[in-house]
Amino acid sequence: MLKTCIHYGPIAIAEPENYEARANLMWTSTLALNGLLSTGRYTDWGVHEIEHVISALYDVTHGLGLAILIPHWMRHVLSERTAPKLAEYARRVWDITDDDDFGAASAGITRTAEFFRSLGLAGSLQEIGVEERRLEEMAYQLATNRRPLGAFGQLDRNDVLAILRSAYQG
Repeated sequence: MLKTCIHYGPIAIAEPENYEARANLMWTSTLALNGLLSTGRYTDWGVHEIEHVISALYDVTHGLGLAILIPHWMRHVLSERTAPKLAEYARRVWDITDDDDFGAASAGITRTAEFFRSLGLAGSLQEIGVEERRLEEMAYQLATNRRPLGAFGQLDRNDVLAILRSAYQG
């Protein structure tokens, strides 16, 4: 599904009336949102919850917020334990050939950020008008009002704040 988005996303932006591109993106979105992607897999949707706080406070679409946050979240959770999973993503989605899991994961994270920027999307929270003074408030909201955040590693207030600060700078 991600490869479909990578293929058709630039086409849809360059050719807004391209029915095939739009139809494939919509179908992929439908499949992504129905829960099938998580069936039988170890997944982590914590970054989505971080983004929900941003779009609750600012006029930001969920997709744009995720495009900004995901590379920063991936870098934050990259560890000995998560490197194989993030490397699998890099190899399957971006065709990264590095045999070292950390190297492959890092290359995949970089390619992800570059792709979002290639679509003309903002690369930082600052670019979309998020105020730096509200980052601690957002981290506090996530840490106190939600179930444990993250499956790859439980994110506490300090983790969320580190991700937000990194995403703020871009």
